[in-house]
Amino acid sequence: MIRGTGPGIRSRNRVCGVEEIKARRRQQERALRKARKEKQLVSKRLPRGLQGDGEEMEIRETSVTQEEVLQLYQRIQHGSDDRLAALRSLHQVLQLKEAQQMFVRFENSIRVLIGLFTSNLASVQLKAAQCLLELSHSDDPSISLVCLPATPYLLTYLSGQSAKFTELCLYILGNLAAENEAVRNQLLLQGVIQALAICLQSPHGAVVEAAAYSLSQMLQAKEAGEKIIPSAVLEANLTPHLIRLLDLDSEFGMQTAVECAWCLHYIVSRKPQEGRLIKTVCCLSCSGVNCECMISQNLIRQAVILLIALGKAIESGITTDGVELLIYPVARCLGNLIVSNGPARSKVQPHASDVLRALSTFTSRFLQSRPFVTRECLWLLNNLTAGDEQFCSAIFHLNLVPVFLQLIPFSGGINTLACVSFANQSGISALEAIQYNSNEEIRVRANYLMDRYFTHKAPRCLEMGKFLNLSISFPFWLILDF
Repeated sequence: MIRGTGPGIRSRNRVCGVEEIKARRRQQERALRKARKEKQLVSKRLPRGLQGDGEEMEIRETSVTQEEVLQLYQRIQHGSDDRLAALRSLHQVLQLKEAQQMFVRFENSIRVLIGLFTSNLASVQLKAAQCLLELSHSDDPSISLVCLPATPYLLTYLSGQSAKFTELCLYILGNLAAENEAVRNQLLLQGVIQALAICLQSPHGAVVEAAAYSLSQMLQAKEAGEKIIPSAVLEANLTPHLIRLLDLDSEFGMQTAVECAWCLHYIVSRKPQEGRLIKTVCCLSCSGVNCECMISQNLIRQAVILLIALGKAIESGITTDGVELLIYPVARCLGNLIVSNGPARSKVQPHASDVLRALSTFTSRFLQSRPFVTRECLWLLNNLTAGDEQFCSAIFHLNLVPVFLQLIPFSGGINTLACVSFANQSGISALEAIQYNSNEEIRVRANYLMDRYFTHKAPRCLEMGKFLNLSISFPFWLILDF
């Protein structure tokens, strides 16, 4: 099962309430996408810390008139002595959506702003860049097109001496690329991938994080599998830099690792033929990358080491807030690699016990607070245990069955994935033991599973086996909400 993030998953079974179940699935995926945006994993960025001159940023809450915006435009346009003050005011006003739309409609407004952005006065240049950042953050796709003439200058300044200014330019580029294919096409022609490759090697952590963010905005585009990954990302040899940054002890911090993990997930999972993320089992050529090359660059090893380190950190209580945001894309990326490449699982086997302990820790720790992490870890576990005696044996040897057994009472796809794990591990013997558990609710559910799936071994096991091959979606028509 290769995992994607798209919502267009369809069930082949036709049972009572299936449309309602599909609707629940779509609603949950929308909620997940919204959560990711709130956590700033994919959404446009507006880093308020990039003020540059020590000033306090006043957040505008009120409305603004067209006359007020026009006056500010005229003050920056005609080179008055208070141009810097006017830019500060414009920066604040451009936080308002209506002000953004008013400003870009004025004749030559973007050309004037770009002229100030290329000024030889650092204070004017910085404030003009902050105005561009506000415009790039707009949720109106037409505004990113209006800002298109700024892209060559933004790319030029990526090689400048100021790390903070480079970081600011990177966030503007990432925001502009987020929603508009025309912008991405122009950036590709202007060499954005090569520029980002250089920024990923910067000694400044903030620059590296911003570069990874900007790259992720390019990679999640629908055309990435066809236009961006094969002809730009792989040729620029970006992946070794991304893999190197999957390190809990990196001086650049966890958020940089999060951005890099999402980049790697997009690279591994993108399907070039249709420009979308892979959703079903497929052959190696469907992934859009040479998985053997990725493995030779130690992606699996680095992902495994990182998951193990995160598991130990959580057990010792020394992790920081948001660690689940790193676990999620790393687990997904590793799971996709294992499915895409047959020998890939053997790269994980030497670390089987430690990986299983880590996954056990994650599923228990985030079951209530971040259930999407638990589902992702169970999905990875199922890919590891499918047809692999070593991993199945390790689960019993490490006495992890009770840990996964506790997941059976939970809905939202978690219990179903737990059932698939039991099926992978000779589920009949496991469930027979569970029927004598001291917890009455667990005993009831174990009896239910035994009666439904294993009373008649062949047909029931076949039905359970369909979980593994139908699609990457959780089979919600079999969720055990009773």
